[in-house]
Amino acid sequence: MDILQELRQNESLTSVPESELQWLVDHSEIVTLEEGEYLYKKGDPVDHLLIVLAGRLRMFIDRNGQHRELGFNEVGYIGGLLPYSRMKTGAASGVAVEKTTALRLPRAEFREMISSQYQLVESFVHLMLDRTRDYTKLDQQNEKMISLGKLSAGLAHELNNPAAAVVRSASALKKHLGFVPEKFKSVISIQATGAQVDRVNEILGDVLKRGTPDLTLIEKSALEDDLYDWLEEHEVDNGFEIAECFAEYGVTTDDLEGVSKQVLAKDLSAVLDWLNNVLTTEKMVNEIAEASERIGNLVKSIKDYSHMDGGADKKMVVLRDGVESTLRILQHKLKTKHIKVQLDIPDSLPKVCMSPGEMNQVWTNLIDNAIDALPEAGEIRIESEQDREFVITKVIDNGSGIPQDVIDQIFDPFFTTKEIGKGSGLGLEIAQNIIKRHRGQIKVSSKPGHTEFNVCLPIE
Repeated sequence: MDILQELRQNESLTSVPESELQWLVDHSEIVTLEEGEYLYKKGDPVDHLLIVLAGRLRMFIDRNGQHRELGFNEVGYIGGLLPYSRMKTGAASGVAVEKTTALRLPRAEFREMISSQYQLVESFVHLMLDRTRDYTKLDQQNEKMISLGKLSAGLAHELNNPAAAVVRSASALKKHLGFVPEKFKSVISIQATGAQVDRVNEILGDVLKRGTPDLTLIEKSALEDDLYDWLEEHEVDNGFEIAECFAEYGVTTDDLEGVSKQVLAKDLSAVLDWLNNVLTTEKMVNEIAEASERIGNLVKSIKDYSHMDGGADKKMVVLRDGVESTLRILQHKLKTKHIKVQLDIPDSLPKVCMSPGEMNQVWTNLIDNAIDALPEAGEIRIESEQDREFVITKVIDNGSGIPQDVIDQIFDPFFTTKEIGKGSGLGLEIAQNIIKRHRGQIKVSSKPGHTEFNVCLPIE
């Protein structure tokens, strides 16, 4: 293999003169790996600059005894230790998937390279800066995608329930309002004076004004029985259906007596059937209105959470608003595990200068992690207080705690104690990066029954 020719063809080194490429060849070692052999491993000291000349490496991390693939190092890949890089240990492992040849420049040669091989160093520094920019973009995208992933299942459930209620009620309403010739005939044949009609309308108005009473199951069942007995006694058709609807609205036998005094006996069934239709229609319309309002509130919560209308600029905001919108978004997960949340954020807390959308991602990661760590009926406590020119917010759960042998690693990228597929290992790293961008700090302490994340943000 002509090593110099391989380096000339590397896109990242096209501007480097041949003399400097030759220096790189002369001061490096060439390693050849068979399939399955490692070029680098997670945790090993990073002491070499690496260039893949032939073959291919698979890059992965170990998590709970399983491999998570991160990508491949193809021919031309430049990695490992780069000039002015502060990397000390490897974050991933690289194993050959076929026979692979790589060039390795040891750290000991960097001083001479920096002092004499200017264009070679410049190319490596440009490569490092490009990767930093690409990583930053990817990291920001990961922030958004991870938050979206945490919310999507709960939002789908929360939106599905009211949406299904709208469809169900609308379908029932359409069927209920369908043209029934017999009912129409019985209604138009009713004989009543204007005063009698007004009185029946007054009774109906009173019932609607009272609204649906808050009855226990036993109370409602007893009322249905009383209504059904009265309807049977007065030979009213569809007595069971009418009694069930009337009980929903707290109609009493006194109300029925009031109606019966205004109409002829032969018209009582038709009048009560008409009242039943009005109340049933009212009930279905109310169900549609309530479900639609719930959907609207959820959409508003999503907008409040993401600050879709406000962009990512920092501004003075009420910290409690962000925490509450995050809790609304995560309500499904909280309800599923019957988790109790105690919020202790005083109204007197000063506004904090922050990017609301970004900080909501922090609250999401911290609260979602607490939910995952808690057993059924666990507790989360969120409290904030002012400390001089800072606001400190604590997210506390009473779960089993974080093992002391891994607590120092929880902010590392890709580190997670969750099973494969249940966590990316990026959530807390992302939270830490966002807090750093806000010139703040995040700390953690944990013991069985008490895990506390402490977020400190400057007020301005």
